[in-house]
Amino acid sequence: MSRACELTGKAVQSGNNVSHANNKTRRRFLPNLCHVTLMSEALGQSYRFKVSASALRTVEHRGGLDAFLAKAKETELSQRARLLKRQIAKKSAGQAA
Repeated sequence: MSRACELTGKAVQSGNNVSHANNKTRRRFLPNLCHVTLMSEALGQSYRFKVSASALRTVEHRGGLDAFLAKAKETELSQRARLLKRQIAKKSAGQAA
């Protein structure tokens, strides 16, 4: 798997190390990724994700995985997260009807 957050799309960035003498060498800025298990209340299951620490704080702030995925853009999500978002939307639409 790539070094990218499955929920926000945050990935590796590149830049320069700049010394005191102003010498520049290339470097990589890696995201702070954590392996976490998040619970979906709508589906009643837990799912394992590789997410950044900032995404984890955002999930907690929005009120859980279901609420986060409802607001998230499809382009930022991984393939698994997109599938889960569709399943949650389908389940909640079925319960509302």
